[in-house]
Amino acid sequence: MDDQDVCWMSALELRDAYARQELSPVEVTKVILERIDEINPGINAIITHTPEIATAAAKEAEQAYGRGDAGPLAGIPVTIKDLIPTKGIRTTSGSRMFEDNVPDEDAVVVERLKEAGVAILGKTNVPEFGYVAYTDNLLFGPTRNPWNTSKTVAGSSGGAAAAVAAGLGPLAAGNDGGGSIRIPSSFCGVFGLKPHFGRVPSYPHVVHGWETMNCEGPITRTVADAALMLDVLAGPCHRDRHSLPESGVNYLELIKGGVKGLKLAFSADLGVTVADPEVVDIARKAAQVFSELGCEVAEDDPGIPFMEQELLTFVIAEAATAHEDHLEEAKDLMYPLYKPFLDLADTFTARDYVRINYHREDLWDKMQPFFQRYDLLLTPTVTCAAFDIKEGGALGPDKVAGQESSPSSWIGYTFPFNFTGQPAASVPCGFTKEGLPVGLQIVGNLWDEPTILRAAAAFEEARPWAGLRPNF
Repeated sequence: MDDQDVCWMSALELRDAYARQELSPVEVTKVILERIDEINPGINAIITHTPEIATAAAKEAEQAYGRGDAGPLAGIPVTIKDLIPTKGIRTTSGSRMFEDNVPDEDAVVVERLKEAGVAILGKTNVPEFGYVAYTDNLLFGPTRNPWNTSKTVAGSSGGAAAAVAAGLGPLAAGNDGGGSIRIPSSFCGVFGLKPHFGRVPSYPHVVHGWETMNCEGPITRTVADAALMLDVLAGPCHRDRHSLPESGVNYLELIKGGVKGLKLAFSADLGVTVADPEVVDIARKAAQVFSELGCEVAEDDPGIPFMEQELLTFVIAEAATAHEDHLEEAKDLMYPLYKPFLDLADTFTARDYVRINYHREDLWDKMQPFFQRYDLLLTPTVTCAAFDIKEGGALGPDKVAGQESSPSSWIGYTFPFNFTGQPAASVPCGFTKEGLPVGLQIVGNLWDEPTILRAAAAFEEARPWAGLRPNF
C-alpha cells in the first residue's frame, strides 16, 4: 500500500487493518508524522507537535493488538484543539498570555481518547480563546485552507478541520460554542458534529466562560469515524455538572438504520441577514437528495429570532470577565481586533445579560413546535464559502453576496443551536465554482444525535465525499 493512501484511511479502516496485522500502528504513525512535516508548514494547522508522544502510544497499541486487548481507538492518530487542556503538552489557547502554559491535568475528552489508545499528533491552531470564527492569532498566525491556501479555514476549530482535510490524521477533537466545529468543517470539506449540550463532558477550561454554550465533539472525514469517536467520548462525568446521563446508545451501530420515512425541513433563511445565493443553491440541492432516500422534504422555516446581538453581548461580557483580574495585560497582549471587546463590556447592563436567557426562551418557543412537525432541520452551514485571509487579521468576511457583513451575521445558521443545546452536524455537500467546499447543516431534536448521524451516513453513501482531496 502506498504511504499516501495510508494518510487518507479512515479510523475504522486503520483499526481493522491493525487488528488483521496488515498495518502497523507504528509505521502508520511514522508516515502521518512525515506528512505533517511536509504539508503542515503550508497550512499551519498543527502548532504544537508531539511526535514522541504519538510514537510511544503507537508502540503501546501495537503490543495491545498483539495481546488481543486493544482499545477502540488503539493506534489511531488524532489531533487536539489548542483550547482543550492536555497534561504535559503546551496548551496556549492561541494567546501570548498562555504561551508557556503546560496543564497538569487532561480535559475529560483527552482522558477518554487516551484510554481508548489514540496516538496524539499535536495541538491544532485556534483564534485566541476561540472568541471568533477566524483562525488567526499573534502566536502562530493564520491557518490556511487546504483547498486554497489563500483562503481561511474559519474557526474556531480551524486547525482541527484543516488537519483532517489535509490528511494529517483521521480524527480531530474540537469544540463548538457558536459553530466552531461546524463552520470550519464546512469551509474545509469534512464532517463535524456538535453533540447535544452535555453529551460529552467539558472540563477543565483554560479560562472560565462559555459554560452553557460550549460542546466538545469530533471532526472527521467520515460519519462512521465521528460515531466511533462519539462512542468513546460520550457519557457523564462528575467534574462537568452539565454532563448528561449515559444514553445506552452505540452510535456506530445506529448509523446503519437509514432515513426512509423521516420528515425533513430545509430552511434557506433561518433569520440570517444575507447568504451567498450559490451556497444556498448547493445546500438546497443537497437537501433534495433526501427525497431520493425516502424522506419527505419540505421547504419551511421555524421563524426564529435572529440573536446576533445576544451572541455579541455574551462573547464580549464573557471575554471581559474572564480577564478582569489582568485587564491591562490582556489589552497589551491580545489579538488587536479583540481589544475593543474589553472596554465595550462596561457599556452593558445586568439586564442586557439577563435578556440573553429571555431570548433563549423565545428561540426555543419557536424550535419546539417545529420539531414536533419535523425530524430534522436542514440549512446551509455557513452563509458563504471560504474567504480570503486578511493581512492584519479579521473577525469575518467584509461582505457576503455583495452586502456588508457584521462579525457574526455570517455564522447565523449555527449559533442558534448553541443557545438551544440541540445537536447539529455539517456534512460536505458540494463545491462552489471556485472549487471551495460547502456544508449542509443537519440539526436534530433534543438529545437526538442518532438521527443526525443516520441522516449524515445516508447522505454520505448517496453523495460520497471522503475520497475528494485537496491537491497537495
